[in-house]
Amino acid sequence: MICVAACSSTPTRIAGSCDGPCPMSKIDHVVIVVQENHTFDSYFGRYCSAATGSAPTCTTGQSCCEAGPALDPSGAAPIVLDDTTNAAFDPDHTQACELAEEDGGLMDRYVTGAGACSDPRHFAYADSSTMATYWQYAQTGALADRYFQPIAGQSASNDIYLVRAKFEFLDNAFEPDAIGSECALVTTKTSFSDPMIGDLLNTAGVSWSFYAEGYQAMVDAHHDGTCPRPPADCGFGLGLYPCTFDPDDVPSDFYAAGRDHPETLRDYSQFAKDLADVALPQVVYIRGSGYHSEHPGYATTITAGVEFSKQVVDAVAASDYAADTLVLVTWDEGGGFFDHVAPPTGPTIDGQPYGTRIPLLAIGPFARVNEVSHVMLEHSSIVKFIEWNWLAGQTGQLGGRDTTIANLGSLLDPTATGATVPD
Repeated sequence: MICVAACSSTPTRIAGSCDGPCPMSKIDHVVIVVQENHTFDSYFGRYCSAATGSAPTCTTGQSCCEAGPALDPSGAAPIVLDDTTNAAFDPDHTQACELAEEDGGLMDRYVTGAGACSDPRHFAYADSSTMATYWQYAQTGALADRYFQPIAGQSASNDIYLVRAKFEFLDNAFEPDAIGSECALVTTKTSFSDPMIGDLLNTAGVSWSFYAEGYQAMVDAHHDGTCPRPPADCGFGLGLYPCTFDPDDVPSDFYAAGRDHPETLRDYSQFAKDLADVALPQVVYIRGSGYHSEHPGYATTITAGVEFSKQVVDAVAASDYAADTLVLVTWDEGGGFFDHVAPPTGPTIDGQPYGTRIPLLAIGPFARVNEVSHVMLEHSSIVKFIEWNWLAGQTGQLGGRDTTIANLGSLLDPTATGATVPD
């Protein structure tokens, strides 16, 4: 492999230098921001302007992705998804309910028809004011409109695919056997011994870390035998999720290579310091506290989550890392909200059904500008990109969906990356 720039280990960062093993492209850092529980339609149904069901093949601008339908199949009109409605209601998003609402791909039972799983509030679109920042990112970067949650169901089961690219358990069945589990709502703990992306990166000498908001407060409370007090600005007001750190939001915590290691699990406050100190790992995951994640219900506002994402994007853009960092913003799963596009059907490598579309945004100098990707993608595509870029192009090493899913090339500018990232 020929490195695209001379690698340097000097304390002062040199533009174009590599911080570790040379990547396949000019992307020497990736920062992955993971928000929660919104479908593509709930956030971008009013951004896209192509006719519903028209399946546009063009890729430039909002006229190249489908608008959400004006009415759902039952004839109901959508509610406005804003801070008030988001904070007031958390849809049922267990696998059983999500599959019932999808109705075999008809996508017609979100408002009615699936018993207690259905609710008119599931059909909701955010407006341009609430989504201004994310819609701007779509215009200045790239947006994937065929990015699906990898498994129908709740957050933890989907988060696993961000590091393992394969099924481990259903819904939110388990907490990691890690610091913070004693303060979580889910009481059944588990851990896994199979390899995840962190193991591969460790072997290759590629630095990586999860930055989680509230982690240090949880560590301090753990040592005191207590649980953290809720921050003053958390509207839910209790020392539980969404006000405090929850380890099942950190999928690497389920695995020995990531569980509570200071090098690979850091408090979010360390992110700004690592940027300033020129100490950022090459592969970075970021998770805000629940009340900064846009998770519906629990008095959680969308605005607080958007501001958190923007804080990360702005911090990278203002740092010495701006020129060689790709920022990805996605959501762990759809949260039970309506989406009009049927998930892929047919067997997956792990036998689990896809859930609804969720947004993926590519931001920074390597993203195509005002581009809409129609390539079928999911969380395992991020794992595949990490394997390709930092592990000498050798994808599929985890033996999961990273063996079959598409890479992220449709979102990235090959001129800027200095190499053609595969689709």
